[in-house]
Amino acid sequence: MTKQLWLAAALMAPLALHAQQQTGSLHGHAQDPAGTPLANAQIQVSTDGKTPLYTFTADANGDYKGDNIKPGTYVVTMFIKGPNDAAQKPVDRFENVKIDAGANVAQDFDLSRADYIKKLSPEEQKQLADMKSKNAGIQKDNAQVKNLNADLATARADIKDKKFDEAASLMQKDTTAKPDAGVLWVELAIAQNGLKKYDDAITSAKKAIETNAAAKKPSPEIEGAANNTLGEAYAGKNQIPDATAAYDAAAKAQPAQAGMFFSNEAIILAKSGSNGDAVVAAADKAIAADPKKPIPYYLKAQSLLQGAKPDLQAAKDAYKKYLDLDPSGPMAPEAKTTIAAIDEQMSAKKK
Repeated sequence: MTKQLWLAAALMAPLALHAQQQTGSLHGHAQDPAGTPLANAQIQVSTDGKTPLYTFTADANGDYKGDNIKPGTYVVTMFIKGPNDAAQKPVDRFENVKIDAGANVAQDFDLSRADYIKKLSPEEQKQLADMKSKNAGIQKDNAQVKNLNADLATARADIKDKKFDEAASLMQKDTTAKPDAGVLWVELAIAQNGLKKYDDAITSAKKAIETNAAAKKPSPEIEGAANNTLGEAYAGKNQIPDATAAYDAAAKAQPAQAGMFFSNEAIILAKSGSNGDAVVAAADKAIAADPKKPIPYYLKAQSLLQGAKPDLQAAKDAYKKYLDLDPSGPMAPEAKTTIAAIDEQMSAKKK
């Protein structure tokens, strides 16, 4: 009895496999006349072009697939719903689509094909041509932007590595290709500052400000960065009033970053050997904008000790504030030593 059951099961297995192969599959891609994928397009399979026997839906990429279709010859119709349509409507169809058992038939709905375009009205064909032309321009612009962004990343990396020549050459090429991109002029100006080509940097920074102002939507970030770079260039030429005005403009463009811009001003002025009063003024602006930044206090303290009449008490107070904010900072040992020296000097004066 057991043997008979086993034989029966063995005989039934091929039948089950054969049954599984009695259906076919259908797949394809749907796209509009401009070549854009038709997400959520509905694909209906029928024998009369009216009553759907099978319905499949395209995904976000315009691709669809359907299984378990009984072998036969069908009409395959695509329905889509436009922005002003209340329901799905048929836009394309293929007749005599044969699906055999075990076959996976491909049937695309390419509305950009010539025979479909010919069915459109002259006005629709004109609209399509205009759309394709516009899309081609957008794709070209997008490709250019992609390349420029890659160059921008390379230039920033070069500047970080102090390869100013390479960054300047790359940005010079890109500003020639796209002169209306303010961010490229900013990066060029930064590289030129690194090369100490301050006149060139001033020209580039001003170009960044000019192109940004002319943009449909001016960027506060570009305006702030351009003026910050312009301030550095003016400081490099020891044109202190111009440098101060540029940093003030950067802070005005980006009030939230005012502390950083004024700190940069104080640092650049100190490095350029500017007089102590200018550095103290910049440090005070940085402190007012962001009292928790330690560096401005340190720079202020240093500058207060310069000149014929150093302000010992004010310098000591500024050093102490620096230590309060950054007790283990890189200038902390110097600040402590200087405070001790100030105390000795002040004690000597009292005697």
